[in-house]
Amino acid sequence: MKFLWTPSSHFNLANMFTFVNITAGLLATYFITQNNFTVAIILAWIGGAFDIFDGKIARKYKLSNEFGVQLDSFADFLSFVLVPVFLIFQASYAPSLHGFWLILAAIASIYYVISGLRRLIHFNLHTDAGAVDKYFTGVPTPLGAILLWLVYLLNAYEILPAYGVIVCMLLIGWSLNSTIKVKHP
Repeated sequence: MKFLWTPSSHFNLANMFTFVNITAGLLATYFITQNNFTVAIILAWIGGAFDIFDGKIARKYKLSNEFGVQLDSFADFLSFVLVPVFLIFQASYAPSLHGFWLILAAIASIYYVISGLRRLIHFNLHTDAGAVDKYFTGVPTPLGAILLWLVYLLNAYEILPAYGVIVCMLLIGWSLNSTIKVKHP
């Protein structure tokens, strides 16, 4: 079990938490395909909790390494970009939009995915393993996912129509790569 406490190990404790995040994201995707949105959302939140703890564990026990940085970004892409976009597409767009509006929703979804991916790649290129800045420039993908969950809820409770969801998705996607400063927790 020494590998759990070895910084160079791909299977150190911090990375194991990241693997749980990835597992939760994959399972959430499956449940979205089954239209079981409640279980998918619970799994996404579980993934989010493990995302918080993987970084804390990596810093506390000095387990940060380049592999972990890349792995964490992959997990973030799955859990905080793909899963919420897929959820909104399945739950909000597909049942109520058709023709031109569904194509526009697909374009907004692709825009959000590319924005999230760009943000994560940019972050990886400009960060050192174990380093934590006081502020993020642009909305981090976990916060973007939380904002999309709120948009999903507004749509699910019929407060925000699917057309409004498209606008919100575009705005949140833009914010991921904006110059907005967000305090690091």
